[in-house]
Formats: sequence, structure tokens, C-alpha cells
Amino acid sequence: MIAPAATALETEPGAPDVWMLDARATGLDELGLRSWARQLPQAVRAAYSSRSYRHPYALVACGSEPLGVDLERVEPFDQVFLQSICTAEERKRRLSCDGSAIASLWCSKEALSKALGDALAYDPRRLGSPIFWPDGTSGPWRAVSLPVPGGYVGWLCWRSARNQN
Repeated sequence: MIAPAATALETEPGAPDVWMLDARATGLDELGLRSWARQLPQAVRAAYSSRSYRHPYALVACGSEPLGVDLERVEPFDQVFLQSICTAEERKRRLSCDGSAIASLWCSKEALSKALGDALAYDPRRLGSPIFWPDGTSGPWRAVSLPVPGGYVGWLCWRSARNQN
């Protein structure tokens, strides 16, 4: 059973299930939050799952196709960090150093790299951000920004059988 402090997030029809876990409601520390988030996919018997943590919150996504989820806290970022995570095409867009925009760019790339199989295997300078996908779609892949608390950004990416051409 999913604890009361796990809130199902509204995404879009056909998207994997995503829950926001709030450790404040249960009094959990960071290790407790991580343990709770690891248990949730087993409880719903998901074929695929992905987790991301930024205490006091965690995101957990579960579905029948490969997927990735990421949650980031909005913080100040500098131009050096922005350039270190942008593809050549993204650098041409002259993106601002706004903390929310950069956190979202990074977060979307992290969610995509998790969905592709191994977040550590992908260089963000070579992985285009789902932010720029027309209608949130790229081939069989879908991406959406998640409705998370203020001061945070969240992204979900997944392979969707309905988008395969």
C-alpha cells in the first residue's frame, strides 16, 4: 500500500505513474526517504521504475516501458555550469542563467539518461534536452515537466509504444 504522504502526480494520459513522496509528513530523514522510495515500485509490481531524491522530497515513477524521473532543487547556477551541460545546438540558443531554467535543463537530461538505461553513461553535452522536443516527443520517447513544489523542478521521460513509428 502507498503511504498517505505519497501523492500521485497528474501528468498526461498514457504516462507512467509518478508519486511525490514527502518526508516531512512522515518524519523521515534522508535515509528513511530513500528506503521508502525503493519500496514503492515493489509494492505496485512495476516492470520499470526510476527514483530521484532531494530531501525532503522524492519522486518515484513506475510503468511498463523504460522510463526515467529526476527532481532537482532550484539553485543559483553560473554560465560555466550552463555551458558544461549544453549541446552545441543548445549553446546556440543563448540560454539564460536563470536558476529555474538551468535546473530544468539539467533535470530533463537526467530523466532522459535514466530512461535510456544508465544516467552515468551519457555526457550531458551530447544529449539534447527534452525541453526542446516538439510536443514533448522524440521518436518513441515522451517527456513532461512534473508539477512539483515551488523551488524544485521535476521531469519524466519514457518510451511510449503509442509513439513508435
